[in-house]
Order: sequence, then structure tokens, then C-alpha cells
Amino acid sequence: MLGTVLKLKYITSDMTIMISQWFQRVGSSIPRGFSRYFILELLRKKPYTGKEIINYAVEQSNGIWKPSPGLIYPLLGRLLDERLIDEIKDGRYQLTKQGKETAQDVDKINEIVKKQLDVLFRLGNVGRFVAIDVLEKISTMGSVLSSNFANMTEEETKKYKKFLESELKKIQENESGKKGKRIKIE
Repeated sequence: MLGTVLKLKYITSDMTIMISQWFQRVGSSIPRGFSRYFILELLRKKPYTGKEIINYAVEQSNGIWKPSPGLIYPLLGRLLDERLIDEIKDGRYQLTKQGKETAQDVDKINEIVKKQLDVLFRLGNVGRFVAIDVLEKISTMGSVLSSNFANMTEEETKKYKKFLESELKKIQENESGKKGKRIKIE
């Protein structure tokens, strides 16, 4: 029983975090399909009425998301038609066996997506780190060359200028003929 309570606490916590993160990224918009997922997740815990579902959403989002009855009740009707929920006494709704399986499938898909996003974020962080590192090295080299430039002879200055021009030409040729590489992520 305690394990179930802790699991439900984590589900509720995860949903709250997910809602707040979404609002931070996109403002007050709720992504398409989120309401359906929210209801299925909520009904995993216990039966709720439509009004209780609305109140819970408002409470969990600290008043940011206020789903209307015009959203919740038609959605409950579709979930009934799809046999994912049943209406029980006092106008409450509960998940059917098929609804529980669907909610579990959604959890599995969410885990897969989270893992893929984690890989992409890590790749992005590595790329940013490499870019910053390269820029720092270029800056350091530039500083060293600038301080030594004043002490170069005219012949050394010409050689250095020729070298830089040839390197710039290589970069420009590489950019014009570049088609890009495909990266496969599994």
C-alpha cells in the first residue's frame, strides 16, 4: 500500500512538474492531446467527477490552466465512447481495463521520448562545449599572435599573411562544396 501511495505521489509530482515546465516554455497554451493524457493519469489514482477534474487541474497549475467544462465533458464523452473510462455512481469516472492499459502505454512512450530528448540535449551540450572551447583557443591564439606580430620582420609578416589567406581560401572552398553529414541516432 505504501508503495502505491509513493508511486501516486511521484505521478502527481511528475504531472505538476510537466505542467509548469510546459507553461515556462510556451506560456498559457496547452499542447494538443495533453488534456486527454491528464485525465487518464488522474483517473489512474481514483474516480473523479468532471468538476473535480477541472478543479484539480486549476489547483495543480496554480491557476494557470483552467480547463473549461466545454473541453472536459466532451473529452470524457469520447473516452467513454472509446471504452477507456466508465461512468460510475455519483457522476464519477474511472478507468476501464483498456484505459489502464492505454495509460501504461502512454507512460512507456513518454519514457522513450524522454530518453531520446535526453540524448539530443546531451549532444547539444557537447556541441556548445566544443564550440566554446574552440572559440577560447582561437582567442588565445589571436592574442599570442597579436603580441608577437609587433616583433615580426617584414618577411615573417608577409609569410604569415600568405598563410592566413591560404587558410581562408580553404575554408571558403570547403563551405561552397559542403553538403553536410548525416548523423544517425539510435
